Amino acid sequence: MQPKDHVDVLIIGGGQAGIPLAWELASQGKQVILAERERLGGSCINFGCTPTKAAIASARVAHQARRGAEYGLHIPEVKVDFAAVLKRARAVSAASRKNLDRYLEGSENPSLLRGPARLDGRTEAGFRVQVGEQSIIAKEVVLNTGTRSLIPDLEGLKAIDCIHAGNWLDRPELPEHLLVLGGGYIALEMGQFYRRMGSRVTIIERGERILAREDPEIVAVLQNLLEAEGIVFCTNTTVERVEAKEGVTLHTRSGDQAGTMQGSDLFVATGRVPNTDDLGLETLGILTDHHGNVKVDKRLATNVEGIWAAGDIRGGPLFTHTSWDDYRILLSQMTGDKSRTTDRIVPYAVFTDPELGRVGMTEAEARQSGKKIKTARFDLKKNGKATELGEMEGFIQVIIDTDTDQLLGATLLCTEASELVHIYIDLMNAKAPYTVLRDAVHIHPTLAEAVQSAVAALDD
Repeated sequence: MQPKDHVDVLIIGGGQAGIPLAWELASQGKQVILAERERLGGSCINFGCTPTKAAIASARVAHQARRGAEYGLHIPEVKVDFAAVLKRARAVSAASRKNLDRYLEGSENPSLLRGPARLDGRTEAGFRVQVGEQSIIAKEVVLNTGTRSLIPDLEGLKAIDCIHAGNWLDRPELPEHLLVLGGGYIALEMGQFYRRMGSRVTIIERGERILAREDPEIVAVLQNLLEAEGIVFCTNTTVERVEAKEGVTLHTRSGDQAGTMQGSDLFVATGRVPNTDDLGLETLGILTDHHGNVKVDKRLATNVEGIWAAGDIRGGPLFTHTSWDDYRILLSQMTGDKSRTTDRIVPYAVFTDPELGRVGMTEAEARQSGKKIKTARFDLKKNGKATELGEMEGFIQVIIDTDTDQLLGATLLCTEASELVHIYIDLMNAKAPYTVLRDAVHIHPTLAEAVQSAVAALDD
């Protein structure tokens, strides 16, 4: 059905906030249009969470097969069909997207309108938005256009057909030697993926260390584990120029020392840039920060009443789960009790192997907070299930406020960390003392016992 040209709400972008918000607003009687330039599902489904975790799963199977002898198994050879690995990842992504397409393309409300959307000022009836060839008037507008890979302005880089988070699925040839520019979450996850597929991998970080947000001792352990797999790290290294020579040549500088690095391919993982440059924000005077992120308050409202922003373009934590929670905040603000805001506990994970699961403060942040704190650490090698699984690398660290006995933060560097961290997340949201977890009965043998052991160690 052709969408009406006057609606209550127009949502620009079919990502993790936009789609559920469209359905909920429509179910409450509002006339809603969801405008999507290209593919529904946002970065998560199309090239982020969904396909990357599918590909990482393939890499883990290959890695485990190579460890067969540790488990008494004789696996003579592990052959990687890289094109087939990417084909599987694309299929998982396509299946998720197909479900979104099927439900929205058959819906009258919300209506799906394909094409690029751009704000075009306002009329007495509402905000004018151009979607493709059609002009829509909406009483309220939600901006949910996400981000794209930041390609730095490096001399010679435009001449390189580089790989990045947005196009890696379309590169079926396995790199012989992959140079990874950047030392953040994407760099580590994808670097380990390509290494386990068979590529040589070198990660170049201009700062003193990778994962600059994390505590140094956490980073050191993770880096050592990745180096044990053959990944090479070059920190304090700035790339000054890129050259398409013998594959890819990077002209670098580390302190006073100039040098070069050569590889077959270049993966750029230097950050994200918001998709706000062609939204027509200036037609309404919507404010942005120096990165181009739309400025919002804790209600996700912009400086223009009736215009909201959700997902990665609002800055702050750039995670799928925060984008999805943004939909709940907007629903509360637009049609509910207005109680939900961005005052929330935001956990995250780095899907290396072992994983890094994080919630709350780092130890450095806790010590700087002025609170009276206590920390404890539990090594996974002391956990029975980890020993039985042969996954004994890593540890769990917890931090409490000694005045309240409440958890301030937790870091898990271990197998299944992205799952185990949720026990701490729930404890923190409940504002319960750590003793609730300490005194609970956990099933044996499980990795969850290690989560309990870590807080029990606070009493030692």
